[in-house]
Amino acid sequence: MEQDPGRLLARGVMRHLMHHGFVTMEQFVPSPGLRVDVMALGPKGEFWIIECKSGLADFRSDTKWHRYLEFCDQFLWAVDTSFPIDVLPTDTGLIIADGFDASIERSAPCIPSNPLHASRRKALTLRFARTAAQRLRVVHDPPSVRRFAPEGDHDRYPDGAARRSLFSTQALGRAD
Repeated sequence: MEQDPGRLLARGVMRHLMHHGFVTMEQFVPSPGLRVDVMALGPKGEFWIIECKSGLADFRSDTKWHRYLEFCDQFLWAVDTSFPIDVLPTDTGLIIADGFDASIERSAPCIPSNPLHASRRKALTLRFARTAAQRLRVVHDPPSVRRFAPEGDHDRYPDGAARRSLFSTQALGRAD
């Protein structure tokens, strides 16, 4: 089975950030209507958002990335070695990645222009922790999530993004 190029980039990015003391999560929803490819929480409580772009068309079709800036301390693009990096905004960070590792080539020099407000940082930290705990719960005991989830939430990510496959025991490789 061939993996999605964006997911492979995300895997390499997450492996690399782990060596810098970050914990990471794919497909995180910082606010309703937004879903970032990788959200990273650093050892000092800093948040980085990494958008993984598998090609130029993928980058050009991304119209929401400006809205992510208010939810992070650093915003970075993750691309592979064949991506034309000169099209990426120079005031954002850059990670060169593959499915196994990554290299941080540049930090975002001026994003965000205003640091995260303490109340937003606290809310993001809480959302990150609750989402991570719920996703772990699904892995360890999928039937209990189906049984005890609030009505209508059986087919949703804990952070609100519709995704039937997260709670699917078939997707987890196990039966009820």
